[in-house]
Amino acid sequence: MKPDMFKRPVSILVGLGFPAEVGGVMDAYRYLSEWPASLRDAAHSIALKACGAALRGEVEAETARGLFAAFAEKHDLLAPKMGPGVAAHFRRDRDPHVR
Repeated sequence: MKPDMFKRPVSILVGLGFPAEVGGVMDAYRYLSEWPASLRDAAHSIALKACGAALRGEVEAETARGLFAAFAEKHDLLAPKMGPGVAAHFRRDRDPHVR
């Protein structure tokens, strides 16, 4: 595993509520860099600085992951955990006639 990869990705909601996985420090840093300036707050600043420090090898990737996840939680970006019933609902191979 590369040193900038998270042990577990952070699942966030993007766009119109579609889930996306942030799998490493660079992905998190990129996401935070694109966050609108008008919405930036202390949680954003801390997560962005942690990701920068992780990219420079000054802190562990998991430290940056935790702070990114805290930022995502604060801004209601964390994707809900999918249980087997929800996942089955989204399977493309299900019968389109069953409602």
